[in-house]
Amino acid sequence: MARPLRVEFPGARHHVTARGNERRNIFRDDRDRRHFVELLAELPDRFGLRVVAWVLMDNHYHLLVETPEGPLSRPCQWLNVAYSVWFNRRHERSGHLFQGRFKSVVVDESKWLEVARYIHLNPVRVAALGLGKQDRHRQSTAAARDPGATLVGKRLVCLRQYRWSSYRAYAGLVSMPAWIAADGLIRLSGGRTRTEALRALRVYHEEPLREGRLEPVWENLVAGAILGSTEFVDRLKRSLRGVSKEISKAGAIAERASWERIVAAVEAEHGGSWADFRDAYGDWGRDVALYVGRRQGRMTLRELGNRAGGLGVAATGQAVSRVGRAVRKGGETARRVRLIENRVLEIERYGL
Repeated sequence: MARPLRVEFPGARHHVTARGNERRNIFRDDRDRRHFVELLAELPDRFGLRVVAWVLMDNHYHLLVETPEGPLSRPCQWLNVAYSVWFNRRHERSGHLFQGRFKSVVVDESKWLEVARYIHLNPVRVAALGLGKQDRHRQSTAAARDPGATLVGKRLVCLRQYRWSSYRAYAGLVSMPAWIAADGLIRLSGGRTRTEALRALRVYHEEPLREGRLEPVWENLVAGAILGSTEFVDRLKRSLRGVSKEISKAGAIAERASWERIVAAVEAEHGGSWADFRDAYGDWGRDVALYVGRRQGRMTLRELGNRAGGLGVAATGQAVSRVGRAVRKGGETARRVRLIENRVLEIERYGL
């Protein structure tokens, strides 16, 4: 059987999902879920992927992501492999955890909010809440019934209390994690202020629960891989002509900061030379340079490891993740990284 079309290009928005092998659970308890979310939080720093929305169900997950550089396969493969290895070790099992490769659909901006709502409403799309497949079909016909205040209340409580999705952050029930790229979705929600936009986003998500009318999202899917307006689909079709049916990588990679600029900025903040502190035990300079090289240089972990004197891919990834966690916590490391990234931009702009 031929693999489904994979469309990848800089600036694309993707709905990504992966399901457990034989539909078995990939999350057995909250410790599993917490670790998966920890891996999700590493994607922006490791791969430049922008995570917009997510939900974890027992035997599958959904993501809405942006790819500023283009590649989607590498970060998603890393996510699934890293989690599978950890899961198998923790639960003393072997074999495939996921059912084949992850699936992805490239989504036009006109459908972005709709897909985000589809993702967030997964926890309530169940028969126990009157939103199973048969219920949803009935609501689209003349046999539609008023769900009643009690059932609506249960649906809203379930959605608002479900911890394993990004909805609670968008609804203002918890703080928004720094690694969630929320601005685009909020902007599309309307409103003159961020507060108004978040309120509109919440109404958009919760109103269908009051009526029981969950609109189908995937009816107009093209080639199993594209969802959007006619103009968007036609534009993508033209760009895919003559390109491998296995994968499309249209467009050029955005301008990246050079390693030389990054090292110069780190040296200026550090007060020493790269050659002196690169291999110094306990020195922060090398790891921060790797972190900035991943973010602003968009270099692969292998390339960064070679720049750091032959550091392995795994060790390089750990260093980048270590700095990323420190940055999210704030403090001295976050201050240093902010100054260095600003200096990299200054060097690029003015040749300082």
